[in-house]
Amino acid sequence: MRNRLVLSMLALILGLSVGVELASAQARGGGRGAGGRGGLNIPPLTITTPAFEDGGIVPAEYAGRGGISPALGWTGAPEGTESYAIIFHDIDVAFGGGTDDVLHWMLWNIPGTATGLPQGGVPDGTVQGTNITGQNAYFGPGAPAGERYHHYVFELYALSTTLDLPPTASRQELLAAMNGNVVAKAAYVGRFHQ
Repeated sequence: MRNRLVLSMLALILGLSVGVELASAQARGGGRGAGGRGGLNIPPLTITTPAFEDGGIVPAEYAGRGGISPALGWTGAPEGTESYAIIFHDIDVAFGGGTDDVLHWMLWNIPGTATGLPQGGVPDGTVQGTNITGQNAYFGPGAPAGERYHHYVFELYALSTTLDLPPTASRQELLAAMNGNVVAKAAYVGRFHQ
């Protein structure tokens, strides 16, 4: 009788423990996300280019002032995506003691129906912001010669709205306008030096 009572109490304690763990997992996201172990439920937005592999060397035709923008493609945008924005920058440089790096290209209001950009072009309605050279255009990688490659990142943002910004808007203004409207983000990296 005593053994049955001990076993019953153990079963009750174990049952309560499992119930608490299940409730905790549901509160954390219902077991979705990172390998089904809980965590964040991050939309699977991805960006690619046929021009070079992620982390690979950027070919010369896409480099410098005379370079053309590579074709970009993306998949996995969540429902409700109204537009996209792209920021292309060299993350290996800082200016004037601040956190700004080299801004090579900035685009917003890419239509939400778009699944990419053609090489050397942008869809109708897309706004190109001012890059570090003061132009509203693509400016290719241009890191100096040396052993060290610079890392150039295409950041793609899926947004729940279009943005009311002029082509003269700064990167800080673009980021402020996107704040609260980002539904997914993806990145793609290229390396370059002369």
